[in-house]
Amino acid sequence: MKTLAIGIGCRLHSSAEQIEAAVRAALGSHAFDEIGAIASIDTKAHEAGLLEFCARHALPLKLFSRAQIAAISVDEPSAAAREHLGLDGVCEPCALLAAAAEESDLASAPRTALASEASTASVGESIAPDTLNARLLARKTIHDGITVAIASTSAKPAREHTNHAPQEQDPS
Repeated sequence: MKTLAIGIGCRLHSSAEQIEAAVRAALGSHAFDEIGAIASIDTKAHEAGLLEFCARHALPLKLFSRAQIAAISVDEPSAAAREHLGLDGVCEPCALLAAAAEESDLASAPRTALASEASTASVGESIAPDTLNARLLARKTIHDGITVAIASTSAKPAREHTNHAPQEQDPS
Protein backbone atom coordinates (compact mmCIF):
# COMPACT_ATOMS: atom_id res chain seq x y z
CA MET A 1 0.00 0.00 0.00
CA LYS A 2 1.27 3.48 -0.89
CA THR A 3 1.42 5.15 2.50
CA LEU A 4 4.61 7.23 2.36
CA ALA A 5 4.95 10.90 1.48
CA ILE A 6 8.49 11.97 0.60
CA GLY A 7 9.47 15.59 1.16
CA ILE A 8 12.40 16.76 -0.94
CA GLY A 9 14.60 19.83 -0.88
CA CYS A 10 17.22 20.10 -3.59
CA ARG A 11 19.67 22.47 -5.20
CA LEU A 12 18.97 23.84 -8.64
CA HIS A 13 19.86 21.40 -11.39
CA SER A 14 19.92 18.31 -9.15
CA SER A 15 19.59 15.27 -11.38
CA ALA A 16 16.86 12.63 -11.23
CA GLU A 17 19.59 10.12 -10.38
CA GLN A 18 20.81 12.20 -7.42
CA ILE A 19 17.25 12.58 -6.17
CA GLU A 20 16.58 8.86 -6.53
CA ALA A 21 19.78 7.97 -4.65
CA ALA A 22 18.81 10.34 -1.82
CA VAL A 23 15.27 8.93 -1.61
CA ARG A 24 16.50 5.33 -1.62
CA ALA A 25 19.06 6.16 1.09
CA ALA A 26 16.37 7.73 3.28
CA LEU A 27 13.86 4.90 2.87
CA GLY A 28 15.73 2.52 5.17
CA SER A 29 13.70 -0.67 5.39
CA HIS A 30 10.64 0.84 3.70
CA ALA A 31 10.04 -0.34 0.14
CA PHE A 32 10.21 2.10 -2.76
CA ASP A 33 6.73 0.98 -3.87
CA GLU A 34 5.27 2.30 -0.58
CA ILE A 35 5.78 5.87 -1.86
CA GLY A 36 2.46 7.57 -2.60
CA ALA A 37 3.65 11.10 -3.31
CA ILE A 38 6.65 13.37 -3.60
CA ALA A 39 6.43 16.89 -2.18
CA SER A 40 8.45 20.08 -2.35
CA ILE A 41 8.18 23.85 -2.35
CA ASP A 42 6.28 25.41 -5.26
CA THR A 43 9.43 27.10 -6.57
CA LYS A 44 10.56 23.60 -7.66
CA ALA A 45 7.61 23.25 -10.06
CA HIS A 46 9.95 23.38 -13.07
CA GLU A 47 12.98 21.62 -11.58
CA ALA A 48 13.91 19.15 -14.34
CA GLY A 49 15.52 16.50 -12.14
CA LEU A 50 12.59 16.43 -9.71
CA LEU A 51 10.05 16.27 -12.54
CA GLU A 52 12.01 13.51 -14.29
CA PHE A 53 12.28 11.48 -11.07
CA CYS A 54 8.51 11.73 -10.52
CA ALA A 55 7.68 10.90 -14.14
CA ARG A 56 10.10 7.95 -14.19
CA HIS A 57 8.31 6.39 -11.21
CA ALA A 58 4.76 7.63 -11.97
CA LEU A 59 4.66 9.54 -8.67
CA PRO A 60 2.55 12.66 -8.15
CA LEU A 61 4.43 15.80 -7.18
CA LYS A 62 2.64 17.88 -4.58
CA LEU A 63 3.85 21.46 -4.31
CA PHE A 64 3.35 23.72 -1.31
CA SER A 65 3.70 27.47 -0.90
CA ARG A 66 6.09 29.22 1.47
CA ALA A 67 3.12 30.14 3.68
CA GLN A 68 1.94 26.53 3.94
CA ILE A 69 5.46 25.30 4.71
CA ALA A 70 6.12 28.08 7.24
CA ALA A 71 2.99 27.03 9.17
CA ILE A 72 4.61 23.68 10.02
CA SER A 73 7.12 23.70 12.88
CA VAL A 74 10.55 22.20 12.34
CA ASP A 75 12.49 20.69 15.27
CA GLU A 76 15.91 21.40 13.74
CA PRO A 77 15.78 24.48 11.50
CA SER A 78 18.04 24.59 8.47
CA ALA A 79 20.35 27.60 8.19
CA ALA A 80 20.53 27.10 4.41
CA ALA A 81 16.74 27.00 4.01
CA ARG A 82 16.47 30.11 6.17
CA GLU A 83 19.10 31.92 4.08
CA HIS A 84 17.83 30.87 0.63
CA LEU A 85 14.08 30.64 1.18
CA GLY A 86 13.27 32.37 4.44
CA LEU A 87 11.97 29.08 5.89
CA ASP A 88 13.09 26.84 8.74
CA GLY A 89 12.99 23.79 6.46
CA VAL A 90 11.45 22.31 3.34
CA CYS A 91 11.58 18.53 3.25
CA GLU A 92 10.04 17.79 6.68
CA PRO A 93 7.12 20.24 6.40
CA CYS A 94 6.47 19.15 2.80
CA ALA A 95 6.47 15.47 3.79
CA LEU A 96 3.96 16.17 6.58
CA LEU A 97 1.76 18.33 4.36
CA ALA A 98 1.76 15.72 1.57
CA ALA A 99 0.95 12.87 3.98
CA ALA A 100 -1.99 14.85 5.34
CA ALA A 101 -3.12 15.77 1.81
CA GLU A 102 -2.94 12.11 0.75
CA GLU A 103 -5.10 11.11 3.72
CA SER A 104 -7.57 13.88 2.89
CA ASP A 105 -7.63 12.87 -0.81
CA LEU A 106 -8.27 9.22 0.08
CA ALA A 107 -11.03 10.12 2.49
CA SER A 108 -12.87 12.30 -0.03
CA ALA A 109 -12.14 10.48 -3.31
CA PRO A 110 -14.61 8.03 -4.80
CA ARG A 111 -13.20 4.51 -4.84
CA THR A 112 -12.99 4.45 -8.64
CA ALA A 113 -10.83 7.59 -8.73
CA LEU A 114 -7.98 6.29 -6.60
CA ALA A 115 -5.77 5.19 -9.50
CA SER A 116 -2.60 7.27 -9.37
CA GLU A 117 -1.04 8.90 -12.40
CA ALA A 118 2.13 10.94 -12.62
CA SER A 119 0.96 14.49 -12.21
CA THR A 120 1.90 17.72 -10.58
CA ALA A 121 -0.63 19.01 -8.10
CA SER A 122 -0.39 22.26 -6.25
CA VAL A 123 -2.27 22.18 -2.99
CA GLY A 124 -4.03 25.52 -2.54
CA GLU A 125 -3.58 27.87 0.39
CA SER A 126 -7.21 27.62 1.45
CA ILE A 127 -7.14 23.84 1.56
CA ALA A 128 -3.93 23.38 3.49
CA PRO A 129 -4.20 19.89 4.93
CA ASP A 130 -4.42 19.36 8.67
CA THR A 131 -1.20 17.59 9.62
CA LEU A 132 -2.46 16.39 13.00
CA ASN A 133 -2.46 12.71 11.93
CA ALA A 134 0.74 12.91 9.90
CA ARG A 135 4.05 12.00 11.50
CA LEU A 136 7.62 11.85 10.36
CA LEU A 137 8.96 8.35 9.87
CA ALA A 138 12.40 9.60 8.84
CA ARG A 139 13.62 13.06 9.76
CA LYS A 140 15.65 15.12 7.34
CA THR A 141 18.59 13.27 5.86
CA ILE A 142 21.10 14.83 3.50
CA HIS A 143 22.53 12.89 0.59
CA ASP A 144 24.59 14.62 -2.11
CA GLY A 145 23.05 18.02 -1.30
CA ILE A 146 19.48 16.72 -1.42
CA THR A 147 17.37 16.68 1.72
CA VAL A 148 14.73 14.00 2.17
CA ALA A 149 12.15 13.37 4.91
CA ILE A 150 9.45 10.73 5.04
CA ALA A 151 6.00 11.08 6.59
CA SER A 152 2.83 9.04 6.76
CA THR A 153 -0.54 8.98 8.42
CA SER A 154 -0.63 5.19 8.63
CA ALA A 155 2.76 3.54 8.11
CA LYS A 156 4.92 2.48 11.04
CA PRO A 157 8.47 3.78 11.39
CA ALA A 158 11.03 1.56 9.69
CA ARG A 159 13.73 2.55 12.14
CA GLU A 160 15.08 5.63 13.83
CA HIS A 161 16.95 7.34 11.02
CA THR A 162 19.62 9.83 11.95
CA ASN A 163 22.19 11.32 9.68
CA HIS A 164 25.54 11.30 11.43
CA ALA A 165 27.44 12.38 8.33
CA PRO A 166 28.99 15.83 8.41
CA GLN A 167 26.33 18.39 7.58
CA GLU A 168 26.78 19.93 4.19
CA GLN A 169 25.11 23.08 2.95
CA ASP A 170 21.57 22.25 1.97
CA PRO A 171 19.41 24.71 0.03
CA SER A 172 16.16 23.35 1.34
